[in-house]
Amino acid sequence: MNHGYRITVVDDDKAMRDSLAHLLEKAGFEVTCLSRAENVLSTIQSEDADVLLCDVRMPGMSGTELQMQLKGQSDVPIVLMSAHGDIPMAVSAIQNGAYSFLEKPFDPRRLIKILENASQLRRLARNADRLKVRLAELSALDRVMIGNAPSIKALRAEIVDLSTTDVNVMLLGETGTGKELVAKALHDLGHRSAEPFVPINCAAVPVARFEEVLFGTADNGPGLLAQAEGGTLFLDELGAIPLEIQAKLLRVIETKQYTPINTSKMVNANIRIVSAAHERLEEMMGEGKFREDLYFRLNTIMLTMPPLRARRDDITTLYMHYLDIFASTYETEVPVLTSGDVATLLAYDWPGNVRELRNVCERHVLAARRGAGSVDSALNDNRENSATPETLREAVAAFERQLIGKALARHHGRMDDVAAALGIGRRTLNEKIVKLGLDKETILNS
Repeated sequence: MNHGYRITVVDDDKAMRDSLAHLLEKAGFEVTCLSRAENVLSTIQSEDADVLLCDVRMPGMSGTELQMQLKGQSDVPIVLMSAHGDIPMAVSAIQNGAYSFLEKPFDPRRLIKILENASQLRRLARNADRLKVRLAELSALDRVMIGNAPSIKALRAEIVDLSTTDVNVMLLGETGTGKELVAKALHDLGHRSAEPFVPINCAAVPVARFEEVLFGTADNGPGLLAQAEGGTLFLDELGAIPLEIQAKLLRVIETKQYTPINTSKMVNANIRIVSAAHERLEEMMGEGKFREDLYFRLNTIMLTMPPLRARRDDITTLYMHYLDIFASTYETEVPVLTSGDVATLLAYDWPGNVRELRNVCERHVLAARRGAGSVDSALNDNRENSATPETLREAVAAFERQLIGKALARHHGRMDDVAAALGIGRRTLNEKIVKLGLDKETILNS
């Protein structure tokens, strides 16, 4: 039997179509019959045929004309048949890309064998194309998610598989294990990649403003749900969502609709939600701090992020990767790791995981640029200065937090005036206030 190979038969002779359909269905093929070649152009993609079996001479478009029309539009093998065939016609058809040419009347066994071979070739080609896409996606992930530990390889494979779906995914892992990186990869590899990826650190949003930030208001504009429309909303620090907001978020997931504050208009929500937590949400549910129904809605699939200490073989590879990046950033030579450096890297438990390793690596490069530096000294500096901004990005965030806070106070919270004074748009200002964890009311009342 032919395991569901799909054949589209095109012939203007009804008796011939019926005879071929009976023969091929008996041999185990799935058969679709069409009477005109023109109909193929509108149905070939939706029918997803494995092989096209087509008569040459028909009213309107001929089989050979159809063959030329399909060039560049479809890679479906085409088998041409004719009661008026000759050697030049057959040679021309094959040269133009036909899989085979049959002269009527033909041996049914030969037809079946040709269709079997063509169908197998078509399936193999499609599987090869899918494999190429999958390997390309895994290769791209290899450059983002560095490491050869079995847990990381398995995680990369799961990301590729899940990126083709819209299921809600929950990421569990310690701080610094790369949860947002995984969330972004799920978005970038999926069909929503051209739409927004909107991350929110739920712990940084003041409780009093959470509903406004998520749903938006009539006065202050769209919330994060609207900003993520068509794309992905990433909820980090999931356990920090207030209970009353959890109930409203659950309704959004169930109904795919929500109502912004101070409006009566229902808004559709076409988003994928990826969430992340490092605490044990099961314990929070037992304590009544997190809704069980929301938990099960968000963790259709759960991925666990391995801590760095559980994949020590990847530590040196990761460190050297970031050495290259920061040496390029600061336009200096890549520091050479000594055996003592490697021993220190492997002996340390990295409680801050990849994020901590990245910060230590940046300190190492900056120190090496001054003519001194080692993993040990960078680690010690990192511990001693953990309360101060450790990177340029963190220093910029601290400066922006101070600048926006002063502008809010000076203009008494008038958002249009604040945005104009800072030289940024109103929407950008709202996004920065959320991202930086600023509480407008606290600033104005202080």
